[in-house]
Amino acid sequence: MALTKQIMGSSLLERSFFVPSTSSSFQLNQTRFLVPLDKEKVLRVRKDAKFPVAAISEDLVKGSSSSPPSPSSASSTSLVSTEKPVKFKVRAVITVRNKIKEDFKETIVKHIDAITDRIGRNVVLELVSTEIDPKTKAAKKSSEAVLKDWAKKSNVKAERVNYTAEFIVDSSFGEPGAITVTNKHQKEFFLESITIEGFASGPVHFPCNSWVQARKDHPGKRIFFSNKPYLPGDTPAGLRLLREKELRNLRGDGKGVRKLSDRVYDYDIYNDLGNPDKGIDLARPNLGGSDMYPYPRRCRTGREPSDTDMYAESRVEKPLPMYVPRDERFEESKQNTFSVKRLKAVLHNLIPGLKASLSANNQDFNEFKDVDGLYSEGLLIKLGLQDDMLKKIPFVSKIQESSQGLLKYDTPKIISKDKFAWLRDDEFARQTIAGVNPVNIESLKVFPPVSKLDPEIYGPPESALKEEHILSQLNGMTVQEAIDENKLFIIDYHDIYLPFLEGINALDGRKSYATRTIFFSTPRGALKPVAIELSLPPAGPSSRSKRVVTPPVDATTNWMWQLAKAHVCSNDAGVHQLVNHWLRTHACMEPFILAAHRQLSAMHPIFKLLDPHMRYTLEINALARQGLINADGIIENCFTPGRYAMEISSAAYKNIWRFDMDSLPADLIRRGMAVPDSTQPHGLKLILEDYPYAADGILIWSAIEDWVRTYVNHYYPHSSLICNDKELQSWYSESINVGHADLRHESWWPTLNNSEDLVSILSILIWNASAQHAALNFGQYPYGGYVPNRPPLMRRLIPEESDPEYASFLADPQKYFLNALPSLLQATKYMAVVDTLSTHSPDEEYLGERQQPSIWSGDAEIIEAFYDFSAKIRQIEKVIDGRNLDRNLRNRCGAGVLPYELLAPSSEPGVTCRGVPNSVST
Repeated sequence: MALTKQIMGSSLLERSFFVPSTSSSFQLNQTRFLVPLDKEKVLRVRKDAKFPVAAISEDLVKGSSSSPPSPSSASSTSLVSTEKPVKFKVRAVITVRNKIKEDFKETIVKHIDAITDRIGRNVVLELVSTEIDPKTKAAKKSSEAVLKDWAKKSNVKAERVNYTAEFIVDSSFGEPGAITVTNKHQKEFFLESITIEGFASGPVHFPCNSWVQARKDHPGKRIFFSNKPYLPGDTPAGLRLLREKELRNLRGDGKGVRKLSDRVYDYDIYNDLGNPDKGIDLARPNLGGSDMYPYPRRCRTGREPSDTDMYAESRVEKPLPMYVPRDERFEESKQNTFSVKRLKAVLHNLIPGLKASLSANNQDFNEFKDVDGLYSEGLLIKLGLQDDMLKKIPFVSKIQESSQGLLKYDTPKIISKDKFAWLRDDEFARQTIAGVNPVNIESLKVFPPVSKLDPEIYGPPESALKEEHILSQLNGMTVQEAIDENKLFIIDYHDIYLPFLEGINALDGRKSYATRTIFFSTPRGALKPVAIELSLPPAGPSSRSKRVVTPPVDATTNWMWQLAKAHVCSNDAGVHQLVNHWLRTHACMEPFILAAHRQLSAMHPIFKLLDPHMRYTLEINALARQGLINADGIIENCFTPGRYAMEISSAAYKNIWRFDMDSLPADLIRRGMAVPDSTQPHGLKLILEDYPYAADGILIWSAIEDWVRTYVNHYYPHSSLICNDKELQSWYSESINVGHADLRHESWWPTLNNSEDLVSILSILIWNASAQHAALNFGQYPYGGYVPNRPPLMRRLIPEESDPEYASFLADPQKYFLNALPSLLQATKYMAVVDTLSTHSPDEEYLGERQQPSIWSGDAEIIEAFYDFSAKIRQIEKVIDGRNLDRNLRNRCGAGVLPYELLAPSSEPGVTCRGVPNSVST
């Protein structure tokens, strides 16, 4: 605690982090701090003082033997009522972050601002006290202060530039709680922080991290609060009106088209995925606001309706930006570009180039060397180099300056250690618990499994799986014995896919089953697949719509088995992307983020807790609506469901998703992969001990939960404080009743009545934004970049002996298998996108890290607790590294086996298959 107080500056003699005493450009004139303006005698500070300290009026010192008055202390003394307050100067250090790259127009405007700043069109600041002026009945305010030397420093090329300003306050001012900023320039600027020096209580920090718009575009003063957190009921009198005003500004009025410079957070349905103005084939149903297609809400843009459908919002096509509140946009990075710009380069330049080069004959892979050639030889594409961003995409090894470019992909990790591992059954099974989608496997409780779909529409609910299909694979156990001993597991995609199969299989070049896969846990703790059920929509009462494929016994059945596994992987890739990744960690998070900005003040402790876990999510989701999940977007083009992709996501939201089950322990218990056990360190016992995702995940979940519990109990020692916190209750209520309005009546929503309720809700949100998203996202290229391992779509069914294709299958089964996979164009498009989505940007902020870690909160105990949390996360990383070297853990250590690092907290930039960022930003 003493260390934290020293870092934060709890007295006047403690240093400011923003005003280094060694820098001549930042040194504070000691004789100008708190200098009385009425020329009374001044008690000078010692010449050898190392840090800026206040010069206190000698008359005031004589008037009080206990402590000298100052702007933060004199108002509480009896002198205020008998002595005229003395005026003082205090100084602000303002940190502004420069844009690294400016276009010509921005450069011109910057020079104009530098000139006009000298004649009064400048940046003006005003301090606001936490106290009320008894005469005016309004908050006490300082004099207005001008940000100094803007013109002089306009050509400084540093990433951050520090400016100063001086305020005049009197000794009865009290504690500064807010600053207002007026930008009279033509151009916005990014205000990172403000530190006020000169108050006897020590430096006062204002973490801002916000774009301040020009007054001509956004009249009115911007409001920034100090880092001191306040529950609504504890808000100092001088800040109450500003707290309410700032929230009103952020909510907006729900009207009009949003400008890119706006900071308004509001809700809308997903009515902008289709583009009916370009043709009926690009029309898509609106998601959200209906019983047929329920969905979470997204950020409102207010764009005009399309010309041909008044209920569909008009599109903004790349490269034009889609609205998100200004502070949610991706920031520049000093070292490199952000992932989003690489993604835009992929979508805007690379993919059209691929189409132009490949679509003429839509080449297939005919031999495995064709696939291998993407990594060893490269792919010639007709590609212009008009976008510098494209040159920086990691997987583009070389793009020649001629009209032909050579596109060469990095070798995915799945084949870097063992080129043929993906063919083996044990690797196929291992990836269900240690791959990119380890969250669908369940303990099998009923055999044969039974469908929950309406039999009147989808046929008999009974499975085609029989005991004889798997009995020989169970090491002498009966099926019931294997179930009783938790040896059988299932991945069941039957009910997710079957309602859509008729439409999917009618699409050109798409063929799919609804799959079920049964796994058996061997005595050594490894899983092996023992049967795959493949279902099609029933064509009639007597049709054979279901078939079971079992492990091979000869050459023909070997290729049948490989095709069946490929169809399972295709099913898995769709559910992974549309349900687990996009729906759970992107779309379902957005309403909570919108509500947090609308209902929780920036000074609310819960907003401060959630802030790093909301970074960039609205922007990446908007980008997804623009080019990934939209009609004819990447998801439709590269995944089996095609145009039905988002309808599957909507159906999963309606039938599968539950917020309360997004807790890792609840999810593991629901799937039968763990049981409660109070004797275990984290209260859970895993059914599969060597389940890397669950074993590592529970460590991170517990660390998050402990940190959140410490935080919540600090601010809410009594449950009544939670019930009476109007901002907190409004945030949670709006998240459900507006943001998740289509499911608002579900009984499973957690209540918010006490501290444990709040701990659970916040832990789920932070887990989903950080570790859950990381586990599902950053392995996409390492595992999926080799398309035969994890095909995102299939183009052929498995031939029956009576099918015309059966002869060609027997003649060349390898070619048949490869032709069933995505085409070369589909594969390379998919590889380009998942490589970008799997990339960590250089400015990534990982779990246990924060911007301005020592001053994000003004509460010393909380800063100390956060450092403890950070230390715990670093310790977990060491545990994970140790597990990956443990030869007894065969699902993460062995010859050619990839270590499981997707939940290892830290990472270098690039595609690393590890790292847990704080937020959903890719």
